[in-house]
Amino acid sequence: MSMKPTLIAYAVKDRGEDKKAFWTRIGAAWPLKERAGYTIELDAVPVDGRIVLIEPNGEEETNAKQKG
Repeated sequence: MSMKPTLIAYAVKDRGEDKKAFWTRIGAAWPLKERAGYTIELDAVPVDGRIVLIEPNGEEETNAKQKG
């Protein structure tokens, strides 16, 4: 597995209309070598909300952040 992940996993909690969703980094994903798919390593699992996988942008923070 490569050290740099292909995707970053975030738990996203919507806070209602006119408020930005709260994004918390919870893990990362790497492509499988043998077939199509990904290995996902999570440091936390959200109780509610959703998990979003996005490509790293080079400025990823390890702390919680707010995003619209």
